[in-house]
Amino acid sequence: MVEAIAIDGPAGAGKSTVARLLAERLGFQYLDTGAMYRCVALAALRSGTPLNDPTALGRLAEEIRIEFQPGTPQRVFLNGEDVTDLIRTAEVSEAASVVSVHPEVRRQMVRRQRQLCEAGGVVLEGRDTTTVVCPDARLKVFLTASLEERARRRLRDLQAAGAEATFEEVLEQIRERDARDSGRSVSPLQRAEGALVVDSEGILPEEVRDRILAAWVENGGQPPPG
Repeated sequence: MVEAIAIDGPAGAGKSTVARLLAERLGFQYLDTGAMYRCVALAALRSGTPLNDPTALGRLAEEIRIEFQPGTPQRVFLNGEDVTDLIRTAEVSEAASVVSVHPEVRRQMVRRQRQLCEAGGVVLEGRDTTTVVCPDARLKVFLTASLEERARRRLRDLQAAGAEATFEEVLEQIRERDARDSGRSVSPLQRAEGALVVDSEGILPEEVRDRILAAWVENGGQPPPG
């Protein structure tokens, strides 16, 4: 068993926010697995690597350097460059959903993610963290919310970043991402057996965090300090 909390769930369910809150409360490392795929997507867009070329994308995923540094938000570096904001643009988000379906890309990213989880003391989130990356995590969580609520959250994030989008456009993007993530042949989005299911709609992120913390302690995890 790995001393970790692994959080799965669809786009816009609040995984990143809740994972950060949990990591801060427990004093754990926060691992945003989705940011790693976003880095691959950004590198592909910059280099002109076709998003439908699995061999070239797999090679790119193996070669790039991805690093995380603590902060609020956590800083993400691609080959030494701070790309924290760049990987959150609509273009990169869409490209990340496309490149992440390729087995060659996933193999490289999962290898790195497992290495980061080996020592424990990690809160990781993504779309296959409980089933593929860290199936031996002490606590596995499936975080969800309705399609409309997830679209509203994504739209707020885009508007806060200065991007222009309509609710209908974001809703369709989320719907398409759900279909891709659930229907891909490698590491599809699915609820792991025994995972704690939490619906984040209508409750504050801090309330979601506290529900998960209670389950963590009930499952034998060390209580948060203080």
